[in-house]
Amino acid sequence: MENRGPLERTPRTTLHRIPDRGSYDRDLAYSILDEGLYASVGIAVEGQPFVIPMVYGRMGDRLILHGAAASRLLKAGAKSTPICVTVTLVDGLVFARSGFHHSMNYRSVMVLGEATEITDTEEKLRALDVIVDHAVPGRSKETRPPNRKELVATRVLALSIVEASVKMRTGGPKDDDEDLELEYWAGHVPLRLVASEPISDAAHPPRAPMPEAVASYRRR
Repeated sequence: MENRGPLERTPRTTLHRIPDRGSYDRDLAYSILDEGLYASVGIAVEGQPFVIPMVYGRMGDRLILHGAAASRLLKAGAKSTPICVTVTLVDGLVFARSGFHHSMNYRSVMVLGEATEITDTEEKLRALDVIVDHAVPGRSKETRPPNRKELVATRVLALSIVEASVKMRTGGPKDDDEDLELEYWAGHVPLRLVASEPISDAAHPPRAPMPEAVASYRRR
């Protein structure tokens, strides 16, 4: 069962800059995580900070991360090195009357903590299915599961969603009062991710019809 309580507010997740944009609502955080497609994963390896994009999934109250078993970042994460994961959705461009107040509308989640490696074979397979299904629900049941060689070559980490926060911006520009009469246009341009028509493999035509979930794909 998923935890429905608020996210843990700590000195590291307490928002100081424009705190009214922040939230510790777990349902809101999960909705953003479930809509996002990739995460930025940050960790220090031998004193050198790294941030890399990574496909992820959510398995209940845990974020699932994966990659090559030889990855320095994942090796460090498996050894309980502190990790930071952020997911950001860009919802619009905000144009103010001054360059200073130009901004973006966005929704973001930051999760901090120490990850653990998933080594149990059955749990590892479930976690990898979660990552596949994160993009298209049910897709893992329409594909070949990982074989033993692929499982060995893949490292899977789970990060508990405990110490985390949400930050977001909505609406139009917030100009200074003295700029409101200036003759410059101000407003915002909403943005959204739109899927184009699916394209079947041209080099090796599939032997199965296009699944309905792919044909009618839309982001949540």
